Amino acid sequence: MSFQLRPMGERAVLAEVGSLPEVLTLSAALAASRPHGVVDVVPAATTVLVAFDPAVIAGSVVRAWIRSAGADAAAAARPAGPVVEVPIRYDGPDLAGTAELLGIGAAELVARHRAAEWTVAFSGFAPGFGYLVSAQWTFDVPRLASPRTRVPAGAVGVAGAFSGAYPRETPGGWRLIGTTDAPLFDASADAPVLLPPGARVRFVPAGEASLPVRDTPRRRVSQAESGVSAEGGLRVVEPGLLATVQDLGRPGRAGLGIARSGALDRAALRRANRLVGNPEGAAGVEITMGGFRAVAARDGWMALAGATGPITIDGRPVDAHTAAAWPAGTELHVDRFAHGARAYLAVRGGIESAPVAGSRATDVLAGIGPAPLRSGDVLPVGPAPSTPVPAADLAPWGSGSDERIEVELAPGPRADWFAASAHRALFEEEWTVSAAADRVGMRLDGPELERVRQGELPSEGMVAGALQVPPSGRPTILLADGPVTGGYPVIAVATEAALDVLAQARPGTRVRFRHARPLP
Repeated sequence: MSFQLRPMGERAVLAEVGSLPEVLTLSAALAASRPHGVVDVVPAATTVLVAFDPAVIAGSVVRAWIRSAGADAAAAARPAGPVVEVPIRYDGPDLAGTAELLGIGAAELVARHRAAEWTVAFSGFAPGFGYLVSAQWTFDVPRLASPRTRVPAGAVGVAGAFSGAYPRETPGGWRLIGTTDAPLFDASADAPVLLPPGARVRFVPAGEASLPVRDTPRRRVSQAESGVSAEGGLRVVEPGLLATVQDLGRPGRAGLGIARSGALDRAALRRANRLVGNPEGAAGVEITMGGFRAVAARDGWMALAGATGPITIDGRPVDAHTAAAWPAGTELHVDRFAHGARAYLAVRGGIESAPVAGSRATDVLAGIGPAPLRSGDVLPVGPAPSTPVPAADLAPWGSGSDERIEVELAPGPRADWFAASAHRALFEEEWTVSAAADRVGMRLDGPELERVRQGELPSEGMVAGALQVPPSGRPTILLADGPVTGGYPVIAVATEAALDVLAQARPGTRVRFRHARPLP
C-alpha cells in the first residue's frame, strides 16, 4: 500500500491513502497495533489521521509505525466488523425528489437502499454520525443546494456515495429519504456509538431490527433540572455571557466523532486547581468575559485563574491567581474582565457533575456533557482532597496583552494548496480576531490567502488549532469543540501552547503568527 504522510501540526500525522477501501484497511491495521502514546486514529474519505502525544512517543517513531502497518495491511484482509440492523421507515421528505433526480422510481430507490450491504467508513460531523458506503450503492447523489437549518434526529439521508443517519437535531445538506428510531448515540453508555467505523449495517423495516440492548438516549438537561441537592455544592445566580463546566476533555474518541472538548485554556484550569489543592484535571467552571455570580452551600476554598477582573466574596475584594476562603452562604461575584476572555473557577473538591464519555466537559457543538449554566443551576462539589491548600502557586502569573498576541504555527497538511504569497501573508501580515469566535473556532480578519489548487477537499481528520481556509481565503482556527473532520484545507496548525494564548483573545485582538520551533 502506497501513501503520503503529511504533517498536521506537531502532534498529528495525516496519511493520504487515496481510496476508501485502502483507508479502511490501513485504519484497521493501525487500530490493531496502536503503540502507547498514540491518542487517536481517525479514518476519513481518503486519509487517516493519527494523533499522538510527543511527550510519550516521538513523531519519527509514529511515522515509521504507520509505514510498517501500511506494508503489513497490504497483505492482510481487513477483519469484518459487527453487523448492526438499523430499523428504517422510508418516509423522508426528499425521497421522491431524489429518486427523480437519479432517474428511477421511489420504490426502486427504497429497494436498492435496503438491499445494499453498508459499512461504516468513518465517523464525523457529529458524535455517532457514521458515513456509510456500499459497493451495491452506485449512485452519486448531489447535496441540497441550500442546506436545511434543522434536520431532525433520526433522519436517514444520502449524499455523494454515502448514506447516514443523524444522531441529533442539526443543520445538514443531505437528501432525507427515511427515519430511524435507533439510538445512534448515547454518551452515557459504555459503547456510546451504535455505528462505529468498520461496523456492517443492514437497513430493515421498522420493528424487525435486532438492536443491541441500550438505554434510551437521555435528553441533555441543565443542572437546575437534574435535581442535584444544594448541600455541599454551589448555586449559580448569574452565569454571565457563557459559563460551562470544563475539565481537560475527552481525548482518544475522535474516531467515534467525539471531539476532545475541555477547557480552552488548559494551563489556566490546571493552575486554578493547583491553587486549591485539587488534581490538575478536576472539573471547574469556564467563565467567558465575566459577569458570573454564585453562592456557596458550604465552607470551602476557591481560586480563579486566566482572565482577570474585579472579584469579590460577600462584597470583599479577592485576588486572582490565589486561593481564597469561600464561606457558606456568601456570594462570589466575578465582574466583567479587564484582561483576557476566559477565567477558570476551581472549587476545592472539584465540580462533580455526571461524567459523559469519560469527561465532565461541556461540548457546545456536539451537545454532550452538561448544558451551559443557567441562573438557578446547582453544581455538586466533591469532598476536599487529602492534600492541604498550598501556601502559594509555583510561580507568579499575570494576564497577557489584549491588544496583540503572538501565535506559533507548525506545518499543516495542505500547505501546498496555497500560493507563495499566501504563506508570506500568513506570517508577515497582522490578523484580527473577528466577532465570530467561540469554543468551536475563531475566524480571523485579514488578507485573502490565495490558493493554487481549487476544488473541494474530501473530509479528513482535524485537530484543535487547525487553520482551515474556506473559499473566502480568510482562516478559521478550530478550537476544543471543533468538528473532528472537515473539508477545508489546513495551511498550518497552532501549537498546543498557542491554544492557551488563543483562548484569551477577544474580538479585536491583533494576531501575529511565527514559525514554531520543531519539537526535539
